[in-house]
Amino acid sequence: MGSREDLLEGAKRCLSERGYARTTARDIVAAAPGTHLASIGYHYGSKEALLDAALMEAIAELSDLLGQLSTEDPRHLPDAWQRSLAEFDEHKPLLIAHVEAWSQIQRSPQLREQFARLHAGQVAKGIERTKAVRPGLDTDTARAVTTVSGALADGLIVQWLIDPEQLPSGHQIAAGLRALADMIDTADD
Repeated sequence: MGSREDLLEGAKRCLSERGYARTTARDIVAAAPGTHLASIGYHYGSKEALLDAALMEAIAELSDLLGQLSTEDPRHLPDAWQRSLAEFDEHKPLLIAHVEAWSQIQRSPQLREQFARLHAGQVAKGIERTKAVRPGLDTDTARAVTTVSGALADGLIVQWLIDPEQLPSGHQIAAGLRALADMIDTADD
């Protein structure tokens, strides 16, 4: 690996260990042996740009994992949600860093743009996964499934960070979604 890649990997480690808001340039250099403070500016322009790049890559990797888990066996979606929820503990520092970064979106047009690109890429992957599981779905419906599932996952992350004991199980999520669907169907009558 070169200096650029070493810095990116070091920044990802720092996000997991220290979080988005508390990572310093010195922390990153310490986590990326063979690099120095000036290399951050040379390769990324700033510590913030490096952290943003590291966060986007780490979140994309986690999003891909959660997306794969949620479509492994479409006949058992409650179990898939449960497997996804189990990953939260494993990736807690990254999820905290993710939520910390959300709070900066309105103050950083660059970060907002990166999140928008990440979201668009994850939606495109989600549409593909959804259509692979349900080939008869049109693209607009597959997009709706993907974006609603993403919004649900983001909300579950926040709920889990606030009070993990109150997080619904995969089966409770499915029951809630079924009840909501019934309420929507009733409202359409």
